[in-house]
Amino acid sequence: MDAVNSVELDAQAWRHEVRAWLEQNVPSDLVGAGALAAPDAVQRRREWERRLYDGGYAAIHWPVEFGGRGMGAVHRMVFQEEYERVSAPPRLNVQGLMLVGPTLMQHGTPEQQERWLGPILRCEEVWCQGFSEPDAGSDLAALRTSAKVDGDEFVINGQKIWTSGANHADWCFALVRTNTAAPKHRGISAVLIDMRSPGIEVRPIKQINGRGTFCEVFFDDVRVPTANVVGEIDDGWNVAMSALALERGVGRRTYVKYLPLIETLERMTEVSGLGQDSAALDDLGMHVVQVSKYRHHVGRTIAESANGRFGPEASLNKLFWSEMEAAIYESGMRLFALASAADAGDSRDYSRWEADYWHSRATRIFAGSNQIQRNIIAERVLGLPKEKR
Repeated sequence: MDAVNSVELDAQAWRHEVRAWLEQNVPSDLVGAGALAAPDAVQRRREWERRLYDGGYAAIHWPVEFGGRGMGAVHRMVFQEEYERVSAPPRLNVQGLMLVGPTLMQHGTPEQQERWLGPILRCEEVWCQGFSEPDAGSDLAALRTSAKVDGDEFVINGQKIWTSGANHADWCFALVRTNTAAPKHRGISAVLIDMRSPGIEVRPIKQINGRGTFCEVFFDDVRVPTANVVGEIDDGWNVAMSALALERGVGRRTYVKYLPLIETLERMTEVSGLGQDSAALDDLGMHVVQVSKYRHHVGRTIAESANGRFGPEASLNKLFWSEMEAAIYESGMRLFALASAADAGDSRDYSRWEADYWHSRATRIFAGSNQIQRNIIAERVLGLPKEKR
């Protein structure tokens, strides 16, 4: 049997295993957007994460020596497809599992790995990411949150913004400026901050869709051990670039996520009276083609990756799905409006779609704005010269 067929058979067996386990274990009360808004949803999701850990599915991509299963990109994608197929709840500790943990494996000390990797896997400690600031978003190197050395501690002052999940996070993986005299991309350090430290204030931001998943985080003379620096002091930019490549990589979304959205577009095309309209059908067909292209693009990226490590090509993935997702929701908003005018719409379906529509607009910004992604693709993938300023 050749290697390709062997991998395909192995992936099929893995798919059957994962599908059977998820169907038996996903809590029915955590399926659907409404369940995630319940007062005890965070605690219930922590319990779900622990069940995943006990079943051996918390972080299949982590190396075996760090508590994972050492599985590559193909198996990761199969797992994510099956996870989305049963509408399992969004991963609560995604920053820890996909960002902080792998970054510690690459840049952390053995002591840091021993201290934090296990609690991340078991969801005993939930993480948030403190990168963006009010004047340092896409231009991340403009960050001003300061960390001054006082003995064996940093004293941190400043503000972070758009910090997803900070209101229930135990720890924050943050970038701080430790050397104001250094060049812009130097003098930055990556540090792990206990969110229960005195001097930290978290303020959830009420979003236009009514949700409050983003937060402002304020640091007022917050003391953090210098031993919590990841990598070297003043070398946090290199650590951050490793982390952001992980954030944009394959595995966060699959084409399966978009199949229910396409089904909704098909249904709304009919109820809005456009079932025979050629322009509406062309629009629907375009979305179907885009989802199919995304599926094959992710497959190609996986095939070309080595051991699941993604380079600047990961920006293509983030750029494609974010633009595709926003376009799908924009089409749906038009169809819902037409259906409402024809007295054929469902207000509950519309409310959910509208909330997700507003969130889809943010996907073009988070994990690096799409303008930044295009620059990365142009310079690091296509080899074009840097933009003159």
